[in-house]
Order: sequence, then C-alpha cells, then structure tokens
Amino acid sequence: MRCFHRWAQAPDLIRARRHVERFAARALLSLLPALACTSLLAGQDVGSQAREFNGNGSVITVTVRDASGEQFSSPAVVKLMHGVVPSGQRETSDGVAEFVEIGLGEFTVIVAAPGYPEVRKDFSVDKTGSEQVDVYLRRSSGEGTPPSAPGRMVLAPKAREALEKGMRALKENKLAEAEKYLGEAMRLAPGNPEVLYAQGMLRLRQRDWGQAQTVLEKATQIDPNSAPAFAALGLALYDQGKYDAAIPPLKKSLELNPAGTWSTRWQLAKSYYQGEEYPEALTMSQEALAQSKGAAPGIALLVAQSLTAVGRYEDAAKVLREFLRDYGNVQEAATARRWLDQLAANGKIRAN
Repeated sequence: MRCFHRWAQAPDLIRARRHVERFAARALLSLLPALACTSLLAGQDVGSQAREFNGNGSVITVTVRDASGEQFSSPAVVKLMHGVVPSGQRETSDGVAEFVEIGLGEFTVIVAAPGYPEVRKDFSVDKTGSEQVDVYLRRSSGEGTPPSAPGRMVLAPKAREALEKGMRALKENKLAEAEKYLGEAMRLAPGNPEVLYAQGMLRLRQRDWGQAQTVLEKATQIDPNSAPAFAALGLALYDQGKYDAAIPPLKKSLELNPAGTWSTRWQLAKSYYQGEEYPEALTMSQEALAQSKGAAPGIALLVAQSLTAVGRYEDAAKVLREFLRDYGNVQEAATARRWLDQLAANGKIRAN
C-alpha cells in the first residue's frame, strides 16, 4: 500500500490527477439537471420541437396505465420536472403524453387524475433520442382518496418570470445576465427551493463554492426530496476539499433517485477515494463507468487508481490497457501510459 501512495504522490501524477479531477468536475456540472425553461415548451407541439432541435433533444413519452397495465382511458394531467424546475405540462391522449427536452439529467414526472392518488416517478435521461416512461395509477384500497404528495411551492408570476429568464441565461452560459434575473427571483422568493437551486447552480458556474454550499443547503432543507439539489451540494462540498462532508449528500441523491446519473456516482467515487475509502471508491467508480456507456471514458482512470489502492495491480493494468486500446488518442491517454509504466517499474505488474 505504501508503494501505491508513492506512485500516487509523484509530481507528474499529482498534476495528471488534478487534470482528471478538473475534467470530472466540468463533466458533472454539465450533466447536473439542465435548468429548462417552461416557456420554451408550453404551447408547442412535439413534432415541431423535434424538428427545431434537429435530433439533439430527447423525446420523453409518458404512458399512463391503470392497475391492469392497460393504457389509462380517462384524461390525466402529466407534469414534467427537469431537476427541481418545471419543464412542461400535458393532458394525456389515450393515456400518452409527450415532451421534448434539450438537456440530459434527472427528471420527475407527476401524474394526476380525478379519483386517483397523485403519482410521482423519478428517472434519468443520459442520451439524446427517445425515452419511455410508464406510470401506473391505482385507486386507494381505503375510503376516499388519500392525500397526494406535497406539491412544489408556487411562485408568484413576477418571480416565475425572473426565474425562467435566469434559467435561460444560465443554460446559455450568460452568467452576468443570469446573475441579474436570479438575483431578482431571490429578492421576490428567497425561500423557494427552485430559486435556491438555480442560485446554487449559478454559484457553481461562478466557482463560488462556499456560497453555492450555503444556498444549496437551504434548498435541500426546504425540499428534502430533491435528488439534483443534493448532488449539486455534494459537488460544492467536494470542490472546497470537504471530501467526507460531500459523501452524505451524494449518497442521499442516489437514495432519492436510485437510477441516478453516472456523474453523481463518479463524484461520489471521487469523494470516497479522496477520503481513503478505497473499496467504496472502487465499487462506485465501476458503477459510474458501466452506467456512462462510453460517455466519460476518463472514469476508467479512477477505477484503475482504486484497484491499485486495494492492491489489485494486474486488474488496474488491465483497465489502463483497455483504456489505451479504446481511447488512445484522448488527452488522458498520456496519464494512463505513465501509470502503466510506473506500475511496471515498481514491479507491481508483469512486463508485456
């Protein structure tokens, strides 16, 4: 194990690891739920949106079913949340409602129909194209209709307008404009979790980790069921070097949404690794790599680091060789080659 730490602390590897971590942080920021603007979706038909986005969006088809599995024949209202941000509302047609989304990330669909309890379902979209979501409505077995899950806090029209303008600016990376509108939303609705989450995402983009932590902690306290807000809070803590503190909110995010995203798993794996919880880092980084399906091949470097940390040197070498075979032209390939050479030089692996 001491050999591993000498390897890990070599100056060129420290620089390489810092590069990988910066790459990971940028990837996580880009994959945290996009702050979709409701006004972009309302009033448009799905076909025209799909043509507008030229195949770059994701068509989310929500099929509402009854307890028998048949498509729900009565009208139902389907709301889509992108993270904690409302992203559109549709009434079903023959049990089906469709939405088009530009961004990837965490979503929640909420279905309501007269005489049925409201149903919420979390899911993730990790690639463009199409996504099918089935939601089942079942009548309560008791008397009457049980109360539905608590709804989101309602924003006044002016606050909603400011939030949507701020979200649009944030998506376009116009940070000064986002600061203006989200500041107005905060002034009008300082305790609203949607506004706090948006403000936290802005602070992350501005690299103001401490302020991001403050507002995201408030967001999670007000809405303790927001998986994206907990994931963002974990990132804010990690970027301040608070690795142990980052683990609980990242775990909470995955508990709230077990499907999660590979970026949240990757961030949790990095937190475990920095906290020297190497077996946990290995498990989580392997899950992240498998779930990413090639979208972030650099996760393999963290898998290799974790394997080395638990003394599985040949397995680490295998991961690095496979990375070089499949991604030999990417920037991280130089790091993988150095690590392989150093494992061989230290006598930890068999020479090829």
